Amino acid sequence: MLTTIAAFIVALGVLIVVHEFGHYAVARWCGVKVLRFSVGFGRPLVCRVLGRDRTEWVVGAIPLGGYVKMLDEREGDVAAEDLPRAFNRQSVWKRIAIVAAGPVANFLLAILLYWGLFVHGIPGMKPVLAEPPPGSVAADAGFRAGDTLRSVGGEPVLQWQDARWRLLQHGVDRTQVRIDVVDAGGREQVRELDLSGVTAAQLEENFLTHIGLAVAQPRFEAVIGRVVPGSVADRAGLLAGDRILSIDGRRIDDWESLVRLIRTSPGRSLEVEVDREGRAVPTLRLVPESAEEAGQVIGRVGIGPKVDPAEVERMMVDVRHGPLESLGAAIAKTWDTSVLSLQMLGRMLIGQVSLKNLSGPITIADYAGQSVQVGWIAYLTFIALISISLGVLNLLPIPMLDGGHLMYYAVEVVARRPVSERAMAIGQQVGMGVLFVLMAFAIFNDIHRLIGG
Repeated sequence: MLTTIAAFIVALGVLIVVHEFGHYAVARWCGVKVLRFSVGFGRPLVCRVLGRDRTEWVVGAIPLGGYVKMLDEREGDVAAEDLPRAFNRQSVWKRIAIVAAGPVANFLLAILLYWGLFVHGIPGMKPVLAEPPPGSVAADAGFRAGDTLRSVGGEPVLQWQDARWRLLQHGVDRTQVRIDVVDAGGREQVRELDLSGVTAAQLEENFLTHIGLAVAQPRFEAVIGRVVPGSVADRAGLLAGDRILSIDGRRIDDWESLVRLIRTSPGRSLEVEVDREGRAVPTLRLVPESAEEAGQVIGRVGIGPKVDPAEVERMMVDVRHGPLESLGAAIAKTWDTSVLSLQMLGRMLIGQVSLKNLSGPITIADYAGQSVQVGWIAYLTFIALISISLGVLNLLPIPMLDGGHLMYYAVEVVARRPVSERAMAIGQQVGMGVLFVLMAFAIFNDIHRLIGG
């Protein structure tokens, strides 16, 4: 819990500081006087007054946002000598630049992080497929165990993460996609995968499971590496280091066959033969608890495999680029993620994607904690993704957001006069209502995920 909270606060702090510093830097560049730079809202916990303009640098009690307060005649009296430095006295193009600078800073942060990751190298699973279930979309398209994906929709893939990302893009569009593979025999093949049947409910989960695509897992022996305290396995007496010999008289050759049998036996009593340090122990009885995954009820007992590092290494690939190539890859990744985010939002509005995909602070904190425990590469990738999401969200044409202000300025450019104070006041109320509804949905989804596991 402490790790999750700390990871969330650090990630949120970085994103807020970068976003607000974008506004601050461009405002100063345009000659606007900045009165306050605040990270967080509410009662100030820390306040320092610095610089020639006596700018207040504040850390607020509620760390869910921030703001840059600029000199503005609409918010109070302005001394005559400071009038040229008031925000409202600037040209519309300067105001556009100042407001747009926050989201742009978030996109630049994502590009910088992705650039560093691509230069350093990103480890990932090789895009080698497991055997698709009979009758699945993938099986009908001709995919077989051992197929190595080379490109999806004409875009090369080097890791399973790349393949999942490209397939998600085509899944959202519900299109048929061409996939180039090298089969287990080393022959180049072309598969046509039909994603037109992907549903909104499936997109909420791992839709690849529904169509039958999964990455090949390292082959481990049926030896328990860890037992979850309080789990079915723990209560039955299984220990780390136990080798599973058979279940209900069926020989268990590897971890995959063990998992497959347990997953297909929810609520059913299983007799387990175990070898413990070279000697047999009395037969143990397991009753896998039921859990829902991808719309199906599966069995779980709470055990993990004893991992063979050499076997894992065989299934991994490290992808890295040169500095210049990494910059292009980082820009492309940021662009693709932004476009997909907008597509998902648009499809939510027309009902093709469920509002259950909206996430609030609880889910973001959970992902922050999970990613930091995986490692710093996963954590930086998480921050880059959230930075893009923050940039996209702030550019939406909703009053109270940066995009809402940009919308007003666009009207001003076309009409050659500012939007009226009354229209802006009404827009603020509408924007507040829209944001309240979105936040309510997001928090409801957070709580639902938390309760439902």
